[in-house]
Amino acid sequence: MNLRAVDLNLLVALDALLTEQHVTRAADRIGLSQPAMSNALGRLRQVFHDELLVRTASGMQPTAHAETLREPLRLVLRQIERVFEESGPFEPGRATATLALRLSDLLAYQILPPLLAEIGRTAPGISLDILHLAPTHTVDALERDEVHAAISMSLEHSGSIRFEPLLCDRMVCVMRRGHPMANQGMTLDRFMNAGHLKVSMSPTDRRFVDDILRQAGLSRRVSLNVPHWLLVPHVLRRTDLISVMPARFAGAIDGDDLVTVEVPFSSAPFEWRLYRHRRHDGNPAVNWLCERLRQVAVELA
Repeated sequence: MNLRAVDLNLLVALDALLTEQHVTRAADRIGLSQPAMSNALGRLRQVFHDELLVRTASGMQPTAHAETLREPLRLVLRQIERVFEESGPFEPGRATATLALRLSDLLAYQILPPLLAEIGRTAPGISLDILHLAPTHTVDALERDEVHAAISMSLEHSGSIRFEPLLCDRMVCVMRRGHPMANQGMTLDRFMNAGHLKVSMSPTDRRFVDDILRQAGLSRRVSLNVPHWLLVPHVLRRTDLISVMPARFAGAIDGDDLVTVEVPFSSAPFEWRLYRHRRHDGNPAVNWLCERLRQVAVELA
């Protein structure tokens, strides 16, 4: 195909159409009129020799060929965006960009307040899009260029993704101050007999407690399993449940009504890591964000 004969603005229209699956909403998404978007869809159908979107009883649906275009189209558009982002010097005070960062709510609770304070002071035009993804989805998002950076731990990834240590941490046990075990001392028997509040987003969340116990032939009693960390302190304050969590988060939520004790078994320290794809090595905005994250980590440490 001769690219000179194709209006590359049509790719932006196609991305909007595949995202919204509705001509009017797609037009609003990129600031076109509805007739202009309808015209763009007609031209796209000619370029790809395919209907791309077809009307059904439940609305417009992408064709099989359109589905195959979705991921490569997003990659192409992001690569084009990077050409313009990296074409000149990065001036934080004048820059306008939205950067996607993978953070769990546990990490966001600790990292976002100082990070946003720094952005507000030095780069008010920078916006953050925070995504909470499971580990395997985090790797996929980095590979597909859906996030610019991620903070997680022990991700299994290809050589196209680089990482660096950011924060050291360890696991501790937290309970309400009036809990029967708060003044008795934590033993393995007491730990196993207690009701546990567990946080899990994916199978890898077993590794710091359940996998260790299983190796010893033990299984704790999980009374409540939730997908989000910010529920934990509210539940602990009103129940006799206990929860194992990273010590840094325990320190962030600690107060007069919560008590932190050591876990009654051997648990090795671990590190939170900063991950990014090598495609962004020359992206000054991503480099700037990563440097701000390093500064926040130093402050937290």
